[in-house]
Amino acid sequence: MTHVAFFAQDAADAAVRRRVQGFRDDGLKVTGFTMRRRDQVEVDWDNVDLGRTYDAAYLQRIRSIFRGARLAAGQPDLLAQADVIYARNLDMLATAFRARRIAGLDTPVIYEALDVHRLLTRKDMLGLAFRRLEGALLARTRALVVSSPGFLRNHFDLHHHGRYVPFVLENRLAAGADYGPRPSRTDLRTGPLQLGWVGVLRCRRSLDLLLNTAREAGAKVHIHLHGVPALTEIPDFHARIKGVANLTFHGRYRSPEDLSNIYSGLDVVWAGDFMEAGFNSAWLLPNRIYEGGYYGVPAIAPAGTQTASWIEARDVGFTLPESLATTLPALILSLAANGSPVAVRRKRLLNLPESTLVAPRGELGGLIDRALGRTNVEETRALGRITPPQAAE
Repeated sequence: MTHVAFFAQDAADAAVRRRVQGFRDDGLKVTGFTMRRRDQVEVDWDNVDLGRTYDAAYLQRIRSIFRGARLAAGQPDLLAQADVIYARNLDMLATAFRARRIAGLDTPVIYEALDVHRLLTRKDMLGLAFRRLEGALLARTRALVVSSPGFLRNHFDLHHHGRYVPFVLENRLAAGADYGPRPSRTDLRTGPLQLGWVGVLRCRRSLDLLLNTAREAGAKVHIHLHGVPALTEIPDFHARIKGVANLTFHGRYRSPEDLSNIYSGLDVVWAGDFMEAGFNSAWLLPNRIYEGGYYGVPAIAPAGTQTASWIEARDVGFTLPESLATTLPALILSLAANGSPVAVRRKRLLNLPESTLVAPRGELGGLIDRALGRTNVEETRALGRITPPQAAE
């Protein structure tokens, strides 16, 4: 059985738990080496706690690399048992390499880039320094895993051409979890249109747009916010939503346990992000298009983004041009008056092959095997998209 040492940035994060589930689904053994964003986090896998980190606390995050590496290397037997190290995010990649060096190991390393952080897109010397660090670490990895081809096209191919073997592994639902049955009905409920924002609530402009839509549409729409607000980005989040009659903040949820209840209460879901507008926000593919798709809830996204391209290619949602302060309320009012466009797209979502929304078994295990040289490209291509490496310039 292949043993994975999984270096992750937050043990409580739903995406981290989903990746652990994916490893297990494919018959891999997992030992976590994880940091956390809360005081106490319970996990159901073997785990080494690497300490707490904080949102937007960059100096603390840098210090945590050295502390976390020492803690990980302080478990030499666990680390040495691993056939491969799988590290999510650049700081965890640095932590993993340092821990490997301290422990005197040569275990192969796979890098999963969840996004392209704003520091890596800066045009100044700081941005250049971070890109050089990223490139140096990338060149020592066996594979680069991204969740959207937009990250390859707009960042990695531009700055690190020829230094990595790329895999695109979309943020689909993990195969082994219980999400409940997919809906059978395609018609809509009566009453106000139910619009959701689900996930990490970190984008100030998205909140602005939803509050503006709540005011413009009034009783014709009810907006539901599910997730944890990033108060480092929206410090006045709670004050701004207070007293908005047609908006409900539901708070933290469990994934996958709560997904069915969340999406069964929605007609459409907001899938826009502007936290790093023009960069990461335009390149990503968010979890909610797969979650919503599984439950037949069409997504709404800004035009010109990778998310919009995904929606338009399947004609399963709505894309909107600027100015969104005008076009989003107009769409919501239109859908509230006539729900048939939602019903049509809901039916298309429910007719999609489940593999579009739920990762097929064997995909993640095939990726690991390919990175370790156990299969050829052609065999693994059937499980996930692999682009052969190109010669360095």
